[in-house]
Amino acid sequence: MSIKVFIDGHAGTTGLRIHDWLSIRRDIEVVALPEALRKNKAARQEMVLSSNIAILCLPDEAAVEVAGWVKDADTRLIDASTAHRVAEGWVYGLPELQPTQRELIRPAKLVSNTGCHAAAIILLVRPLVDEGILMENAPITVRSLSGYSGGGRQMIKKWEDSETGLSSLPYEAPYALQSVHKHIPEILRYSGLLKEPQFTPAVGPFRCGMRVQVPIHAAMLKESNRGKDVWEALKERYRNEEFVDVLPPENAASVSETTYDPRACNDTNRIELRVIPHPSGHVTLMATLDNLGKGACGMVIQNLNLMLGITESEGLLK
Repeated sequence: MSIKVFIDGHAGTTGLRIHDWLSIRRDIEVVALPEALRKNKAARQEMVLSSNIAILCLPDEAAVEVAGWVKDADTRLIDASTAHRVAEGWVYGLPELQPTQRELIRPAKLVSNTGCHAAAIILLVRPLVDEGILMENAPITVRSLSGYSGGGRQMIKKWEDSETGLSSLPYEAPYALQSVHKHIPEILRYSGLLKEPQFTPAVGPFRCGMRVQVPIHAAMLKESNRGKDVWEALKERYRNEEFVDVLPPENAASVSETTYDPRACNDTNRIELRVIPHPSGHVTLMATLDNLGKGACGMVIQNLNLMLGITESEGLLK
């Protein structure tokens, strides 16, 4: 029997890429509604309930509604929205979160995909908190730069509109400086941190890619071998992870203007982690990923593979 997968919201930015990456698969059947019925509630509900797994690429309210449809059904869900990331009864879909996370994802009926910023921050910080290297009450800051595709169709249209001039903007554009970013709740739940980080996200004049920087003050770390301890903790934690690369420490002389390109992992499910020590004892943690890859659809497919009990890397590029 073929596995039927329905992408509810397949015409959106994330849904389109998930569909593209799944379209070459022969082990599953990606089912879809005719364009005329794409937004028809009854047709969507029927398709969800007739699928083995439905992937939700919807606004939060719509995702909550669909979750109600499957309450007494056999259909399993992967929700790419922010609606259920800290919700009771849902499994957080970050396989590398902790050694036992995959065992929670595999049999789960309800899996909530991670946010792109959140995935990077959690993968950088959680091992350090677990090992006692970083204080759990540390007041950290985060600076994140992402491509404009992270804002969905409306932001893509805005940045690619020749009349706005944003595509040739010679600097990044910070946003959400006076509001709580929607990824904060999951960061607090799964990073091990007790205090909300000061988070300053920004959008750059490129479509895809992400670079997340977490500067850690020396006062929040152990006194000896700060950089070495941090790097070894991350290296050990992700030693057997196929999609998490902890890069070796760089010689300062080898670093150039292009070394930290936020687009370095585009079109893959890979995330690169760096530890950059400072002579004063401070450390900068850095992650590079595709905000639509490991930060969105790649993670969806990774979770899908786990839920199907097949090779986790099936259909994914490293």
